Amino acid sequence: MPASAGTNRQSGADSGLGLLTPINEFGSQQHHATDAQETTPLLPSNPSSRRSSASKPGSASGRSAQSAISNSILILVGVFTIAVTVSIVLKQVLGEFADPHDPPYSTDPRGRRHPAVLAQGRKAGVATENPTCSQIGIDILKQKGSAVDAAIASTLCVGVTNMFSSGIGGGGFMIVRDPTPCFASGRKPIKGGKDQTCVEHITIDFRETAPSAANKTMYLGQLVKAQIGGLAVAVPGELRGLEEAHRRFGRLEWSRLVQPSVQIAREFAVSKELDRRLDYFGQFMKLDPVWSEIFVDPATGELKKQGDLVRRTAYAETLQTISTKGPRAFYEGPIAKSIVETVQKTGGVLTLNDMAGYKAEVKPAIEGRWQGNKVWTTQAPTSGPVLLSVLNILSGFPDFVSNGPTGLNIHRFVEALKFGFGQRTELADPAFMKGEDLDRMSEIPTLDEADRLRPNLTDDRTHPLDYYHPKFDILDDHGTMHLSIVDQDGMAVALTSTVNLIFGSRVMDPNTGVILNDEMDDSSTPGVPNAFGLAPSPFNYPEPGKRPLSSTCPAILETADGEFLMAVGGSGGSRIFSSVLQTIFNHLDWGMDLSTAIESPRVHHQLLPTALSVETTYPDKILTALKGRNHDISFIDIDLGIAEVQAVSQQTNGKLKKIFAASDSRKGGIAMAY
Repeated sequence: MPASAGTNRQSGADSGLGLLTPINEFGSQQHHATDAQETTPLLPSNPSSRRSSASKPGSASGRSAQSAISNSILILVGVFTIAVTVSIVLKQVLGEFADPHDPPYSTDPRGRRHPAVLAQGRKAGVATENPTCSQIGIDILKQKGSAVDAAIASTLCVGVTNMFSSGIGGGGFMIVRDPTPCFASGRKPIKGGKDQTCVEHITIDFRETAPSAANKTMYLGQLVKAQIGGLAVAVPGELRGLEEAHRRFGRLEWSRLVQPSVQIAREFAVSKELDRRLDYFGQFMKLDPVWSEIFVDPATGELKKQGDLVRRTAYAETLQTISTKGPRAFYEGPIAKSIVETVQKTGGVLTLNDMAGYKAEVKPAIEGRWQGNKVWTTQAPTSGPVLLSVLNILSGFPDFVSNGPTGLNIHRFVEALKFGFGQRTELADPAFMKGEDLDRMSEIPTLDEADRLRPNLTDDRTHPLDYYHPKFDILDDHGTMHLSIVDQDGMAVALTSTVNLIFGSRVMDPNTGVILNDEMDDSSTPGVPNAFGLAPSPFNYPEPGKRPLSSTCPAILETADGEFLMAVGGSGGSRIFSSVLQTIFNHLDWGMDLSTAIESPRVHHQLLPTALSVETTYPDKILTALKGRNHDISFIDIDLGIAEVQAVSQQTNGKLKKIFAASDSRKGGIAMAY
């Protein structure tokens, strides 16, 4: 879209849930399918029948939903009551420009979901999956810290409060938009820039790496050991990544960024989100004294509940050491020694040399285009190349934006997504790719590749699995957390970090309190083909130092003139980039405010399982159109946390700008801005 198209989408704090109703009805260019009967705003529909079928194990739809739940490591959601005064309290905390409201598409908004909040400001915004961590990010920005400073502090905070998703025992990726004055950087001005600002876009890859003793047969006949126990642990990368980001872009002292998390780790209350995971995933803790000391109530012998106090004392001391001595203290010395000993005692092969030798990788971001805007994202082994590929494919349909979220356009999106998952089977750590395989990987995000694939999208029907040319089995990864931040200078960060499955490998070092990842489960293991005849990808077999394939795709968008537009990303494993794409379409193209764009019901298809996963409350008219194109639909409760998006965006009008920040209520996030 033109540079101005991202402006004036929202009218203020009380902008409500205004949607851009699709207007023009174009006939399709392929197979002459018509969309005239399918044009509808993406509004809630009655989900009662879907909820009952999705929740009854005996029904066909229920079995499909259960399959999708199993494949997504779905998070059960407990019931709770939000006080009537919650909006008043949130406005007191977030400021008068905040807009707390019931999630517009929730079927049980005051039961299993937090309020949805559209935070607005004039200077900066922070969107994380935890309100305390969003507040810490805002505090850092108000202390004249950079967006990177705020991202570091908020990331460490999430690792304390939402340790089931991330922490210093894990790793991830980040992309940074750095608008440095040209005279200070030596760079050339951005095209059309009037203020002589030079923008750089870099990524920092702090993905966990396979230990030096890793080999491709290490999980043969024992796949569970890639998920639980010491053998599942890869070399943690989070602190090295944050250290590199701070070295390049930090303004405040390192210790000031770590100290808030030190204090929180010493005592904090169990949140609703932690309560949910403890209830559904935490039963193993009762049998493990290292975990039970923290998460089990000694008076009852039961797992702690929402509101109970948690004291991660050992973890607080570890963070305190890292605060004063820096990240090196994690990778060398007593902390590293204790972690390695614990991993080896639980069956792992991690060594002190593995820890000391870990390095984060700094790479240029890869660039694409969408509706005239610039899209920057991360290279492989993330799924950033696939994100750009799907956008490239859809850019060839001029009515995709103008017609809005119609049955035909959602069908086209799903089909492009399926081709994207076929491409994803050819991605891996570039350092371990050679020759034609490496060349092929670089082709995926190109316009030529999209032009080759687009004619295969048929507007009147979907197709069997092999039509989308997957070369190998579809890797289904899990977990993660994401945050998005923009500061008053236009520096922006989109950062995704993870320990993989809920509570990682379930290995916690008793001396340091560090919860270790099970990232080796994101590698492939040689074996028999799956039920569809697809073999595991040899590109993703474990090798010493290799980074496993990831579904993450943190992204930053700019106008054609280089003005900041949006930072976005998500958590939820294989569903990440489909969720990110739908948020971009909803907000920038289809006129939804940022919160509504995130809260809206989504669809997802990853080739395997073969059903199209649809969140309840998706519009019936669109579903009818999809079924008419032979999509097999499986419903997922929208109030269950499957994939979650955090985003910040900016509107500009001359020299005036407005910042919007929104976090996904599916995971209890609350964003803030000022």
